[in-house]
Amino acid sequence: MKTVLIVDDDKTTRQGIRTMIQRFDVPVEMIMECSSGEMALEILFSQRVDVMFTDICMPRMTGIELVQRTRDLPDRPIIVAISGHADFSYAVEMMRMGVRDYLLKPLERERLYVVMKQLEQEVVQTKENSRTSKRLGHQQLKYLMLNENITEEELTIMQAEYEGEFALHAYYVCALRPLEITEPAKAQYIYLHNVEGHDVYLVSDKNVRLLLKNELSRESVGISRQHSGIRELRAAYREAVAARQQAFCTNRMIRQAKEQEEDAPEAVYGQGEKLTGKEARMQRVQLLGTDKSQELVKAWNELFHAVGKERITPPDFARCMDDFWKEVRKIYRNMVTEEEENMKRLSEYCSFSTLAEWQTEFLKWLLGLQERINGQYDINRNHKKIKQAIEYIRKHYDKDLNMAVVSNYISMNYSLFSALFKEYTGSNFVYYLKSIRMEEAKKLLAGTDLRVVEISARVGYENEKHFMKIFKASCGVSPSEYRKNVQMQDIRLSAHDAPF
Repeated sequence: MKTVLIVDDDKTTRQGIRTMIQRFDVPVEMIMECSSGEMALEILFSQRVDVMFTDICMPRMTGIELVQRTRDLPDRPIIVAISGHADFSYAVEMMRMGVRDYLLKPLERERLYVVMKQLEQEVVQTKENSRTSKRLGHQQLKYLMLNENITEEELTIMQAEYEGEFALHAYYVCALRPLEITEPAKAQYIYLHNVEGHDVYLVSDKNVRLLLKNELSRESVGISRQHSGIRELRAAYREAVAARQQAFCTNRMIRQAKEQEEDAPEAVYGQGEKLTGKEARMQRVQLLGTDKSQELVKAWNELFHAVGKERITPPDFARCMDDFWKEVRKIYRNMVTEEEENMKRLSEYCSFSTLAEWQTEFLKWLLGLQERINGQYDINRNHKKIKQAIEYIRKHYDKDLNMAVVSNYISMNYSLFSALFKEYTGSNFVYYLKSIRMEEAKKLLAGTDLRVVEISARVGYENEKHFMKIFKASCGVSPSEYRKNVQMQDIRLSAHDAPF
């Protein structure tokens, strides 16, 4: 238990109870003492006390009167009466008022220990029950806020069960981005984490300013109009979410729902419709696949400016962005596979405090994606040119061919061609050309009766001796020896296949 209060006008008795409790193996964070009922009430109304031991016979305010006054407390402690008189009528009266136990002075250590152990179990169970009840209540509040088709019977049940517990009268709903925080300890706030991507506070009229000044002082918040009763909770929640979306889009810290939202002039909405129309949407997507970074940023900033000036409503902006994500996935699907995590984060607008904050992150990501798309485009374009070069080599290997001729044919810088060719094929130009010529020479040696000098010319070598030297270096034997080996192999195969 957290707090124990000992009330007795006799100092020795108070200190004796304190000493015994401190020596027990029952965890108590704080033990307080006071000498009168009046002082005890001041403590009880200023802070929560788990267990109170009170003497019955005290001057000015008796223990019985003190117990009676505790009935007005929102969190009444568990009370144990102590007395120097074994008067059964006292005990009956105290038990009737909800006192848990009645101990006689002088207190026996063993008896007090048993009582403390029992009270500790009760305090722990009560707190657990309270937490469970609170969680269930919060789930019911979420259910009410998120569901349109709640029956009258459900409303009546929730009204009877939770409206008194959560004090839902003259309240506001506040919506903001989800925060990784523990539940506020202050009882005047009801805190619901991550409701449809928003953190939600339900706060009374008298405490709303305090909440905005303290816990929510650095957050962009949407606030509903004042509401009363559990039946208005869904409407209050929707107002707060809409106000939060407007606060986000207009870069405001606080936006409160009004009784009647003013309609913008048609000309203003006309500007917004143009920027969210199909033509403008596709232009922003297509610019992503170009090297026109300035035009890309300008097109998006025009959209964001219109959103900030409320020429585009938050729902229209959200739909516009949803269309963008779909088109990007469709057109650049091979590029955005690894971008899903970032795209999901950026599509959850409510997780950002303001549009300006989100805009910075979005444009940084957008320009990075554009750079990767252009880089991939350059790679694909270069690969296409190298394929053209390879096709040209295979068709013209018998000509006087060199790297300058081929790089000029595909209109590529000589040095760049050399590097890209080796990267694509795994070998340099000279070796690649030689390999093609040698493979063709082997085919001609094995399949024709052409002389070596003729084969040399057919595979691109004007000098027969140079051809023979390269062939032997490549194949380990001279062209004539290669032809002889192939012919001998054919004879052996023919003999093996002949019938006996």
